[in-house]
Amino acid sequence: MGWLSRLFPGAKQSEPRQASTPTAPASGETIPPERMGLHGEYDESGLAKRVALAFDADPTLDDISTLWVAQKSSTVVLKGKVPTQALLDKMVQVAGGVNGATEVDISQVTVG
Repeated sequence: MGWLSRLFPGAKQSEPRQASTPTAPASGETIPPERMGLHGEYDESGLAKRVALAFDADPTLDDISTLWVAQKSSTVVLKGKVPTQALLDKMVQVAGGVNGATEVDISQVTVG
């Protein structure tokens, strides 16, 4: 099982598609990057899902069942436990590189 399928059951794992001018269906307004879904649609958890997909795409980041990915606006929030500081540092780097992420909060992560 990968990050995306564990954290967001039912989310399609195909490669993200970037719409040229994504819009929220109801309002016609442009979707903020942190609310962009996996396929260019509006999604309240879009950033967290794309971070999970980025973790799946990185061959050095195996799924860790004791860690969760969430978001608060444009901040990626990691929660739980990781085995090493080096692994956490790599995860912060990957998460911070996802479009729409302005910060990565690791205050709820323990190492060891």
